Amino acid sequence: MGHMTIEVRTASEPVAMTNAIREGERMFAWLASLFGLLTLLLASVGLYGVIEYSTMRRTAEIGVRMALGAHRRDVMAMVLREALRLTAIGVVIGLALAPAVGRVVSSMLYGVSAADPLTILGASVLMFVAAALAAFLPARRAMRVDPIVALRYE
Repeated sequence: MGHMTIEVRTASEPVAMTNAIREGERMFAWLASLFGLLTLLLASVGLYGVIEYSTMRRTAEIGVRMALGAHRRDVMAMVLREALRLTAIGVVIGLALAPAVGRVVSSMLYGVSAADPLTILGASVLMFVAAALAAFLPARRAMRVDPIVALRYE
């Protein structure tokens, strides 16, 4: 029995296609990063709104606390704790969903694993930093509440 040899040729050099393939992956990674940053911005604005509203509703309580001797830093810490508590709830939910989402993303991006601890830690820290920044203005306003003015409206 004789052996037959078949020669297969490509229309172009495969090496030349690698740049085009990598460019597509880079574009996808760039778009994913952009949408991630937009999501972080929207989450921060939403958290700012929730904390601002909560702080305004608690103006009388903050006035009473300050009239009874609470320090401004205690009031600021109280508001920041509330924001960080809400963020912790969101991070825990995100950590629960991360493996499933990570599998989808890792199939689309080269070099990203489904459970990359450094990426998950970085995202969690970034969320807490964004939450602290979003809560800073409401916390600063809360610590500047004049107890007499706040109690007058009670």
